[in-house]
Amino acid sequence: MKKTVAMLKVGLTGGIACGKSTVLEMFAARGAHVLRADLVAHQLMEPGQKLFEQVVAKFGREILGSDGRIDRARLAARAFSARGLPGRIQELNAIMHPAVFAYEDDWMRDIGEADPGAVTLCEAALMIEAGGHHRYDRLIVVTCTEEQRVERFAQRSGLSLDAARAEVNRRMAAQMPEQEKVRLADYVIDNSGTREELAAQVDHIWQELHALAVEPH
Repeated sequence: MKKTVAMLKVGLTGGIACGKSTVLEMFAARGAHVLRADLVAHQLMEPGQKLFEQVVAKFGREILGSDGRIDRARLAARAFSARGLPGRIQELNAIMHPAVFAYEDDWMRDIGEADPGAVTLCEAALMIEAGGHHRYDRLIVVTCTEEQRVERFAQRSGLSLDAARAEVNRRMAAQMPEQEKVRLADYVIDNSGTREELAAQVDHIWQELHALAVEPH
């Protein structure tokens, strides 16, 4: 019996600093086609792009850096709640998500035409919150402990642990609780251990995903 070949669409998400990018790189090394929504958003917000004008019109020219580009830190300061003030993340998401989804759809269509048996992975922090997880055949959620999240964010941002904790809490407040994401997941990757343990989990899931790409799903 001939196997059915059909591209598999996989979503990958998780809280801030849980290691989503590391997991995505591991899947890419095993043959998956990968895309980071964050990088797509950055491209779409470059000066001259339609989204650049929309975001600046909504949040003001104060979010621009000296180079005329949108400063991510300044935009985040306005989008996420702080010091008891309400955040405006929903306003930002209403602008960004439709454009990023459209880009992803075009990208996945092109991959599927070129490689019908491909596995595509799209990574986004707010995938579930935006309702985007329904667009995929399978959903992977990456987790870690709260303290690891703070330590990793402090390392990559250069902040003190106290400042990193405050920023992580601020951003996590705009996200769905991790336990709710886990309940929606087809696969959960626990990134609280060693890199070898992480790789073993990725290997196991990759074998299943690769098999699904050549079987009905």
